[in-house]
Amino acid sequence: MKKTMILLCSVAASLIFFGIGVSMAETLRVATECTYPPFNYRTADGELRGYDIDVAKGVATLIGADIEFVCQKWDGMIPGLLADKFDLIVASLSITEERKTKIDFSVPYRVSIGRFIGRKGSGFKPFNADNSVNVAAFKNIKVGLSRATTYDNWFQAKVPDANVLRYESDDAMYLDLQNGRVDVIMTNPMKSYISFLNQPSGSGFEFIGPQVLDEKFFGVGVGIGLRKGNEALLKRIDGAIKSLTENGSLEKYSHKYFPFAIHPEKWAGVQ
Repeated sequence: MKKTMILLCSVAASLIFFGIGVSMAETLRVATECTYPPFNYRTADGELRGYDIDVAKGVATLIGADIEFVCQKWDGMIPGLLADKFDLIVASLSITEERKTKIDFSVPYRVSIGRFIGRKGSGFKPFNADNSVNVAAFKNIKVGLSRATTYDNWFQAKVPDANVLRYESDDAMYLDLQNGRVDVIMTNPMKSYISFLNQPSGSGFEFIGPQVLDEKFFGVGVGIGLRKGNEALLKRIDGAIKSLTENGSLEKYSHKYFPFAIHPEKWAGVQ
């Protein structure tokens, strides 16, 4: 019996040394806001849900890790990561050049885009057949934009002569669209769907034209943040996001909260 136990312990030690099967799953501490529906939020019974939460769980399953969620206020996300309070940020954190000087990012799991919204049946066409901006279509209309946003910057660059009204709040912009003070608006489709189009006040309006993808103005999207120097973990996370993209999981996560996709259609990362 004693010899059998020694043999079993020896075999288990060998398996652990070679990374086979019996080693315990790692636990990754994942920071999220917990207050940003429909991306990360608590239900009435305290359960964490949302698109970010689904992505975090999907990645963890594929890389064989357990998750311990940490609710973190937004302004403490990157400082907390750098202070080793958690291992990952999965909180709709946009990938920017400034942030990349401090932390590493996975490939995007959510896109950053713009959409036009106007009255149903308006016939307005913001783009030509070749996807170029239809500058002529903006000559006799008024466009609503939130002041000093990426959408404002895009408009100034693409249609500098357009008749633009700028707003301090999205609610004021939606109200003027309803009242006919502006003909179309350009904004974040995810936010506007929740706050306007999916509400009774937005019943007579719809998205017009395709998604506006422009990395120069809107960035490459949202990724998982982690401390620099964790290349092996980053590679595993990128591989998991690739699988979630290609097996349709990100599509499924998107449609739990929106009637349209909010993820990159194709995985665009390194092999």
